[in-house]
Amino acid sequence: MDALTLARLQFGITTVYHFFFVPLSIGLSIIVAVMQTFYVRTGQERYKSMAKFWGKLLLINFAMGVVTGIVQEFQFGMNWSEYSRFVGDIFGAPLAVEALVAFFIESTFLGVWIFGWEKLSKGTHLAAIWLVALAANVSAFWILVANSFMQHPVGYQIAESGRAEMTDFIAVITNPNVLLQFPHVALGGLTTGAFFVVGISAYHLLRNRHRSLPMFQTSLRIGLIFGLVAVSGTMIFGHLQGQRMADTQPMKLASAEGLWESEDPASLSLFQIGNEQDRESVVNIRIPSLLSFLTYNTPDGLVHGINQIQAEYEQQYGPGNYVPPAIWLTYWSFRAMVGAGAAMALLAVVGLFFSYTNRMSQFKWFLRLLIAAILLPYLANSTGWLLTEVGRQPWIVQGLMTIDQAVSPNVTPAMLWITLIGFTLIYGALMVADIYLLQKFARDIGHEDPQSEMSSAAQGKNQAPLKSTY
Repeated sequence: MDALTLARLQFGITTVYHFFFVPLSIGLSIIVAVMQTFYVRTGQERYKSMAKFWGKLLLINFAMGVVTGIVQEFQFGMNWSEYSRFVGDIFGAPLAVEALVAFFIESTFLGVWIFGWEKLSKGTHLAAIWLVALAANVSAFWILVANSFMQHPVGYQIAESGRAEMTDFIAVITNPNVLLQFPHVALGGLTTGAFFVVGISAYHLLRNRHRSLPMFQTSLRIGLIFGLVAVSGTMIFGHLQGQRMADTQPMKLASAEGLWESEDPASLSLFQIGNEQDRESVVNIRIPSLLSFLTYNTPDGLVHGINQIQAEYEQQYGPGNYVPPAIWLTYWSFRAMVGAGAAMALLAVVGLFFSYTNRMSQFKWFLRLLIAAILLPYLANSTGWLLTEVGRQPWIVQGLMTIDQAVSPNVTPAMLWITLIGFTLIYGALMVADIYLLQKFARDIGHEDPQSEMSSAAQGKNQAPLKSTY
């Protein structure tokens, strides 16, 4: 492999690893804050125990996310120095704000929250976890401001030096792309947190430990409510992003649909096996007019195909290949993302029906499905980002810079192989450690069980005798 391919592979692997942790921190922080709000308003110890239990898992995930995120920014200088030189004036600003403001607030008040139990007033302690939740989402916003410039450049000019320089900071942070991308990602994070809570709660309900049932029955219902609302919102903003994509990144839309030739009206592909070399379909099952309807809210409307967009880009930008390198990856990533979202919505609706009719315990098979559903938001998040980033290629900044122009000129394949293998092994070990710690603490409810706390207090002990009573 050449240096460009290895640099792309390295950034892709580290990004997927990092994004394994980020959505859970974004979503779970909000859910923990809501649980603690219930405790402050009602005074019920059950909600306090819930906030402590889920907060412990949030802390583990947050720590791993910090470790894996640090490497991301170093890669811009190491492997993508030409990119950093070209857009550093713009790209660096939101990243700096994210680190100096949002991340510092998040990490500082997470520490205050961890050590503030019984030391701060209820209101002050509650404010700390809400600041953590707010900062986690603000942090995501600034990262997406930087990414949105890559998808749709605004608020800049090309200087005499050839570099892109910021001319309008407000335009950059109000980029129409980020106004749709941020709620989509934030709601995706909330979906991840919700189904994380649902799956672990279902696990404990299956174990049928009577003293912990009220806590996890409530957690399950809260998770299902958040899950249904969040996944519905994610789908809405994803749909709006797709409509905008037709104007700003038509090649990405055509790739996601495997649409080789322009159609009016355009049909939506359900299943396709394509020949990318000849740019034609071998097997293609499509629903007539549905793509036009989804794109323009009308059954009639022209959606440009890959071959026509390639010809237009050659006239606009000069000779070159402007087709994404793996059409099959964008095509199936889109379907995996939508399929996972639809499955989560269905599970949330059915789960809420069973919960409110007090029939959940009758369907052990459904509780097992909810445990497995923990994986669905991770599938949706990862394939969503693959669609977003791979579908944009060969551009690294849409219409301004291609990926082959962005790679560092001095890195060699040997250097990249060493760091790629090193990062993969280290990140793999961290992911194993994270999963081990999460499942270890998720299985053990410890002293967070309110009934055990009361039993312990009655016996004059400091620790609940869970193993003996269970």
